[in-house]
Amino acid sequence: MQPLSAAHLLDVWERGRARTPVERAVLLLCAACPESDFEAIAGLPVGRRDGLLLTLRDWTFGSDLTGLLECPACGQRVEVSFRSDAIRAGVGAELADAAEPLTLTADAIEVQFRLPNSRDLMAFPAGDDVDSARRLLIQRCVVSARRGSEPIAASELPPSVVTETASRMAHADPQADVQLDLRCPACGTAWQAAFDMPAYFWSEIDAWAQCTLGEVHVLARTYGWRESDILALSPGRRRLYLELVSG
Repeated sequence: MQPLSAAHLLDVWERGRARTPVERAVLLLCAACPESDFEAIAGLPVGRRDGLLLTLRDWTFGSDLTGLLECPACGQRVEVSFRSDAIRAGVGAELADAAEPLTLTADAIEVQFRLPNSRDLMAFPAGDDVDSARRLLIQRCVVSARRGSEPIAASELPPSVVTETASRMAHADPQADVQLDLRCPACGTAWQAAFDMPAYFWSEIDAWAQCTLGEVHVLARTYGWRESDILALSPGRRRLYLELVSG
């Protein structure tokens, strides 16, 4: 994997604007990993994908992350600041090779399953509730299930086995479900919020792209430079030229 230049980042942003959040995540890593194609990146376990995105984000914008979240109790907007290492999870102990199925036994049922990937997330119907989405995910990721010698269809697994399988998936690929521990300074309420790495990174890229295109517009109109020449400038030199233009 390699860092993205300003020109490459703008190219990915342009191509990703009409895509889904999951597709955007894959496009970003395809740009940073030119030796891999879309299907290969889409086949990575979600946590491994997000761990790579976190590294790419460090290279692009630095290791400090900030955001605003609303307290679920009083509605106060809470500022959140942390470093990327605080949400960088290790590889689960059960995950030796993403290509190899994992196995669990629950309620006398032996289940072999693989970890969810971006292709699975792309298959979710829009508007599905959490329970329906989880069951669909399990059905896609279960390789086989049997009670003794009797095969069981993934769609027929009891709720307790579905829950245990989801739990083991999370344990094996912890970067796929990062939870932030938060406390409201106004009312003292403590809660957890899921951190969506692809959505957060893309929102930063979108804001950066809008700003960068504005800078390109000003410098191109003033000096007659090509977009590629302006993007090749370091951010510091670009700011200096913008200061000269503004007087």
